[in-house]
Amino acid sequence: MDPKDKSSSYFRNWISIAGKVLSLIFFVIIACLFLLDFFFQKKNPYLGILAYLVVPGFLILSLLLIPAGALIERWQRRKRGYVPRFPIIDFNNPLHQKWAYTTWAVVTVFLLFSAIGAYQAFNFTESNTFCGRICHQVMEPEYTAYHQSAHARVNCTQCHVGSGAEWYVRSKITGAYQVYSVLAKAYPRPIETPIRSLRPAQETCEQCHWPQKFFGSVEQNHEYFLPDESNTAWKTRMLVFVGGGMSSQGIKEGIHSHMIGDNKVYYVTTDKKRQEIPWVKKVGADGKEEIFVDTDSGLTSENPPKGEMRKMDCMDCHNRPSHVYRAPSAAVNEAMTRGGIDPSLPFIKRQAVKVLVGKYESHEDGAKKIREALERFYKQKYPQILVSKESKLEKAIQTVIDIYKANFFPAMNVSWKAYPNNIGHVISPGCFRCHDGRHQTQEGKTISNACKICHAIIAQGPPGSMESNVEGLDFKHPDPDVGEAWKEMNCYECHTGDIA
Repeated sequence: MDPKDKSSSYFRNWISIAGKVLSLIFFVIIACLFLLDFFFQKKNPYLGILAYLVVPGFLILSLLLIPAGALIERWQRRKRGYVPRFPIIDFNNPLHQKWAYTTWAVVTVFLLFSAIGAYQAFNFTESNTFCGRICHQVMEPEYTAYHQSAHARVNCTQCHVGSGAEWYVRSKITGAYQVYSVLAKAYPRPIETPIRSLRPAQETCEQCHWPQKFFGSVEQNHEYFLPDESNTAWKTRMLVFVGGGMSSQGIKEGIHSHMIGDNKVYYVTTDKKRQEIPWVKKVGADGKEEIFVDTDSGLTSENPPKGEMRKMDCMDCHNRPSHVYRAPSAAVNEAMTRGGIDPSLPFIKRQAVKVLVGKYESHEDGAKKIREALERFYKQKYPQILVSKESKLEKAIQTVIDIYKANFFPAMNVSWKAYPNNIGHVISPGCFRCHDGRHQTQEGKTISNACKICHAIIAQGPPGSMESNVEGLDFKHPDPDVGEAWKEMNCYECHTGDIA
C-alpha cells in the first residue's frame, strides 16, 4: 500500500466491498420475498422458507464479510507497521463521530429488521404450511388426513408441541433430526407410530377436551351396505356411554372413567404399535391394585412381560385423532350414505372396495386404473347403466378416486393397514386389546367384553323397517348368511377393511 493510503478506511478492500454489495442484494431480495408472502393469499411453503430462513442466512454471512475484510486489512497494515496494535477512537474527531453515528444507525436498523425477521421465522416454523408441505412426500399423508379431520382448524403445533419453552426446544431438537432424515432419505416408509416423544395428552388434548366434564351418552348413526347386487342397506343407531364425571361429586361413569380423577390404569404392551396388551393393572381411588393377565399368554400377575409400561391416557384409545386413513369398506359405506356413490348402481359397494385395494404405483396410476376397472365392469355386466345412469356412474367413479387419493399413499406405503385405529373394535382390535374376555385376576375377575358396558343399540335394521328399543337391543348381523357365527369371533377378525 502506498504511504499516502495509510490512513484510508479499513473497509476499502475487496472483501468488505463484496460484503456490502451482497448485503444490499440479499436485503432487496428479502424485502421482495416479504412483500410477496404478505400479499399472496395462498401461502407457498418454499417462499416462506426462502424469505425467513435461507436468504436471511446469506444476508448475515454477507454482513460478516464487511468487518472480516476490515480486520484482515488492519492486520495486514499492522504487519507493515502502519498502525498500532489497538485502534485509537476519539469521539472528538469529526470522522470518528461520523462512523459512530453511522454504525449506531446501521446496527439499529439491522436489529429492528432482525427482530421482525426472527418473529416471522418463528411463526413460519410453527405454521401448518411448514409442518405439512416443506417435506412434501414425507408428510403428504398426514397433511392430507389432517385437513379431513375434526381438528382441521387446530394448528399442528398445538397438539405436537403445546405451550412452554421446554417442549418448544424439544420439538426443535427432534425436528433437526427429522430434517437430516429427509435430506439423507433415511426416514421409514411409512413413518413409524406411536410417536415416543409425544407430549402427554393431558398437557395438550385437555386444553380443549376435559373428561371430568363429559357426561352421559353420545348417539352414533351408522349405515352399512351389503356387497350384493342391490347394495342392501342396514342402519344402526347406538348410544355410546362416553361418561366422565367429577371425582369431587362422586361421579365416575362410562368409558372415560378409565382415567378420571383417582382412577389409574397401567398396561404393558409387547409390540411397537401397542396392539398386544397381555398385562393390565388398575389402581382404584383407595389405592387397591387389581392385575389382569391374558390367560392365553402364560404370564402371571407378579411378573409383567418385558415391554413398554404405560399409564393409560387419551392417546391410548384416540391414537389417530387427526390422521385417520379410512379402510375401503368404511369409506365406501360413508360415501354411499352421503350420496357420493349412488346405491342404485348394481354391485357398486363390492366393486368400489375391490378397486380400492388394488396395487397402484401412484395417485395418477390409481386414478387411471380405478376408472378403467369400474367402466369395464359396467360395460361388460350392465351396459345399460352407461346410458341410463351415466352421470351417477361418473360421480361414483370420481368419488372412489377421491377416496383413494385421501387414504392411500404408495410412495410412503401408507394406508389404513399401516396405522390401526384404536377407537372401536370393528376393523382394528381397539377396545378388545383389553376387553376380550380373557384378561383375568388371580381371583377370576375378568375384564368384560359384553357389548352393553360401552354402548347400547337403540335401533337397527333395513331403512323403513327398523326395530327399536330405548333400553337396548341385541346385535343382529346385517348379513343373514353369517348367522350366529359372529358370536364366536371378534369383529376385526372378519372385518379387515378390504372386504366389502
